[in-house]
Amino acid sequence: MARSSLIRVMISSRCNDPIVYAGDTKTLTDLRRVLKEELESQLLLDSNLFDVWINEDAPPAEGSADSWEKCLQEVMSADIVLVLYNGNAGWAKEKGDVGICHAELQAALSAAPAKVYVIELPLGRLGKGPARSRNERFRQYVSTQTRFRGAVCETGDDVITRCKEALRDAVVDMVRLGGRETRKGQYARGTSLDWSRLNFQQRRASLCSIVRDCLNSRAGAEEEKNSVFIRIAGRQILALCDGIPGPMTVASAREMVGQPFLRDYESADLLKGERGGPIHLIACHRSVTEAQAAKQLGFPDATIVSPAFGVYVADNIQKIQMVFIANCRDETSTRHGVQRFFEWLEQSGEAKLLSDRAASRARIVQAIAAERALTA
Repeated sequence: MARSSLIRVMISSRCNDPIVYAGDTKTLTDLRRVLKEELESQLLLDSNLFDVWINEDAPPAEGSADSWEKCLQEVMSADIVLVLYNGNAGWAKEKGDVGICHAELQAALSAAPAKVYVIELPLGRLGKGPARSRNERFRQYVSTQTRFRGAVCETGDDVITRCKEALRDAVVDMVRLGGRETRKGQYARGTSLDWSRLNFQQRRASLCSIVRDCLNSRAGAEEEKNSVFIRIAGRQILALCDGIPGPMTVASAREMVGQPFLRDYESADLLKGERGGPIHLIACHRSVTEAQAAKQLGFPDATIVSPAFGVYVADNIQKIQMVFIANCRDETSTRHGVQRFFEWLEQSGEAKLLSDRAASRARIVQAIAAERALTA
């Protein structure tokens, strides 16, 4: 499909939150529609310049993508992303997930930080329960990005003015730089830079801690003897967490994890009744390939696929299962990676197969533990 000659702009924000506009209290959806019309009416040499995307006016996404994926696709394809920030992280499927607004901002900053313009609105309420936690994480994340946002826009009229100023600056900057700056500095600022300053032991501990917190926050999760059980396809499954704190090409980083399934028998006493597992969730600080995942398994004859979150490995003989979450550069990208793994399970239909393999793995692990007890 030919690329549009217009500059693609995405507006990221909450929809139903209130804002004062034209002397009345309206929703951000009302403002977004007005903003879209205002921006698309701007001309350069008597021709339209901007094509503005807001999710309210978007056509239904294709069957392979839900609304979450559609929003992230638009983030990646946009030339400029305008973030109307009021501290509300947006909706999420599970309690421990990041909100959609949080995910959109993180994806945009990771892909091309120079194309992101944050317009600050008055902060909304933190909320209660899981929403409060999501909003606190979002606000903490934004506070570490050191993105210049200017004065707070108190009204919708201020927002429209500031967005026009941001677009003008963006067009000038992108013309001057030839788009080169938008491809630089993915992980050279904010919390990603903070994580890069950690040593391997510290980074591995951070990776494990965040993955465990994500799992513990999911519906139906339980913790027993410092181990986390998650519910997949109606079965409790033991999930063991670990982290590879550097590139997979660095032996000292990947060997900190090695082949963790060789010690699965140590968890046999936890696998009571219908419980399954273990499965291994491994957060990788950098990218991971199918070949590297196969090397960690020890042999290539297994189900190995590369969804959006990283690499999934399933051995259909020994029923070993490993989930490699790629590019866990900071807390947000780690949480989002875990979240995308569970979304993939639902969308691909793999959840039932994973659960069945985990049940088989539990029986294998218990048999190994029993044999060791006899020969000890």
